Amino acid sequence: MMKKSFTSKTGFTLIELLVVVAIIGLLASIIMVALGKARAKARDARRLSDMRQIQSALEMYYSENGAYPGNTDNDCSGWDAGYNGGPGSGDPFIQPLVNAGLFPKTPGDPTATGACGGYAYYRYPAGYANCDSSKGAFYVLGVRDMETHAGAYPSSPGWKCPLRNWQNEFEWVTGKFENE
Repeated sequence: MMKKSFTSKTGFTLIELLVVVAIIGLLASIIMVALGKARAKARDARRLSDMRQIQSALEMYYSENGAYPGNTDNDCSGWDAGYNGGPGSGDPFIQPLVNAGLFPKTPGDPTATGACGGYAYYRYPAGYANCDSSKGAFYVLGVRDMETHAGAYPSSPGWKCPLRNWQNEFEWVTGKFENE
């Protein structure tokens, strides 16, 4: 007499499970890389949006006061730096814009939160770096460390005088004379 034995294969082998886990891990890492790049692009877009807002506030300040605000930071070689000392440090970026009620708190770079990093503002006297002194004092507003582009950012307006080119110091930079 013959005995019939029915065995069914239930479950997965260890090799099959390891292959599935490896595939899932590979897909997850690809997704995380793509997500990181998207986040960097979003932070750069925020930086550019902040620059437009700050420029508008500077123009409103100028129309009310007849001059751009002076520098308020004592470190960073006189540059007013965004989040100088880190968020919540009590050192707002371009304090005169806050004092004038144009911002509750001026924007700061989303990642460069250390001293002298990220956003920077400086008001220069007329004639500095051999600029045309008849155009008056001027400001320079810039961003260091854009994440998605090394060197001059494609949309950077740039700013230079005969003896100094700020585009060499910032990825994105602009400026404006008071009498122009």
